[in-house]
Amino acid sequence: MISISETAAERLKEMLAEQEAPNMFLRLGVTAGGCSGFSYAMGFDDQETEADVYMDLQDMKVVVEKDDLKYLNGLEIDFEESGMTGGFTIHNPNATVTCGCGSSFRTATDAGKPNEEPC
Repeated sequence: MISISETAAERLKEMLAEQEAPNMFLRLGVTAGGCSGFSYAMGFDDQETEADVYMDLQDMKVVVEKDDLKYLNGLEIDFEESGMTGGFTIHNPNATVTCGCGSSFRTATDAGKPNEEPC
């Protein structure tokens, strides 16, 4: 299960409303790379495949590739305002190692493919 806080959902819905293409949804995923081995992928999409799993979170359509669910199960997404800036934060209970910036991770069973250069 993936959870998105009310604050993050409000911000994501605002961003989705700004998209000019109809039927856009939030896509979450994992890619190889980053300092620790895997990087989070979060963006908007309007194409689904048979490899995708659909969820309804905070009245928002969220899609994740089936293969990425093992890395994202239990994921918590929030949005925090800090002074004049703000950003999404991710807490992943599957991550045993994360980089300093928090955008990459590895799990106890999979190290991924870290980039040669540090963050």
